[in-house]
Amino acid sequence: MHDLYRQFQKQIKQPQFRLSDYQTLVTQAIQALQQRHLTITAAESLTAGLFQATVASVAGASTVFAGGFVTYSLSMKARLLQIPSAALQQHGVVSSWTAQQMANQAANLLETDYAAGLTGVAGPEQLEGQPAGTVFVGLKTPDTCIVNKFSFAGQRQQIREKSVIAAFIMLLNSL
Repeated sequence: MHDLYRQFQKQIKQPQFRLSDYQTLVTQAIQALQQRHLTITAAESLTAGLFQATVASVAGASTVFAGGFVTYSLSMKARLLQIPSAALQQHGVVSSWTAQQMANQAANLLETDYAAGLTGVAGPEQLEGQPAGTVFVGLKTPDTCIVNKFSFAGQRQQIREKSVIAAFIMLLNSL
């Protein structure tokens, strides 16, 4: 895991990035959840379901993953995740607060042990004054919710893929 993390740290600032290079890390995360009989879900914005699709790419993922949320817009975050719209507008959808709320609410609503909340700006334009590549990843664990901010380089798809791998690294580090 540490070698993959170091590799990710080197590539995080590079525009070239392939999600498939991290399949071993993804598989390790799912297997770790399976071994511990833990479950996971996600609430995704900028990644639009890519985290959940990546979870499901691992054979046997259904033992730890039953479903999740794609909440691309503010109104869907409010409606599906039951986060107050006024608070979302106050904090912004691209914020640490929103990533934390997304992770907490996904875990609460689907009654899972873990949940990832991914929000940010894939680009190419800025959003809410945040430049493309600004990403917040929240991870709800059984004990707490941590949020990390990332500044990724690259095109839309690379930023989305880097966000997914960042969430998996956070998950592995918490197990």
